[in-house]
Amino acid sequence: MLSVELHCHSELSFDGRDPVDLLLAQAEAVGLDALAITDHDEIDASLAAAERAADYGLVGIPGSEVTSAAGHILALGISERVPAGLSFGETLAAIRDQGGIAVVPHPFQRSRSGVAPHITRAELATADAIEIYNSRLLTGRSNRHAERFARANDLPMTAGSDAHIAEMVGQAETRVDAAERTVSGVLDGVKAGRTEVIGKRTPWRISLRQASGGVKRRIRNRVAGLFE
Repeated sequence: MLSVELHCHSELSFDGRDPVDLLLAQAEAVGLDALAITDHDEIDASLAAAERAADYGLVGIPGSEVTSAAGHILALGISERVPAGLSFGETLAAIRDQGGIAVVPHPFQRSRSGVAPHITRAELATADAIEIYNSRLLTGRSNRHAERFARANDLPMTAGSDAHIAEMVGQAETRVDAAERTVSGVLDGVKAGRTEVIGKRTPWRISLRQASGGVKRRIRNRVAGLFE
């Protein structure tokens, strides 16, 4: 079983803070085997992390958190950026055209661009996997809803820390029964449903730190934009 972080963000995300090497170092420190950096509608940092991961004893999984017309979708195992704004079905098709898999994160949380309020349950069930544990949910209600849906539809289940700062990487992990310690081995294991989900809720102090860091980053970006 490999311990995998499938959902985290670098400084390339508009609300992220830390560089690739800090995320990789944290993943190594907490004993993960593989890491996917999934920046919002970006892929460059994830591709860089995939190239450097072996230096930290990790498997680097390229990916992105794509903003579809319905909400967020994790694209794992891709090599090029998937355009934002496509429909749910078009986004899944674009991910699969690259040989990747589509995992739906926090599907039932409207406030964080969950897709469930905007698509049918039948459409949601066409995803390759459902994130049933996201460590940034305050009450856990949306996590439980996601798990019930995944089990009712016999869908593979994953977890993700949704880290926007390095110290949160590994807060939630997906343990994957992978045939080999490679990107394809991990993703094949996820798609086949050979997973176990382990996680703990993010401490509120860290949640506040993440939130404040994202706000500061957005303000800096907007101010910089005034002088371009």
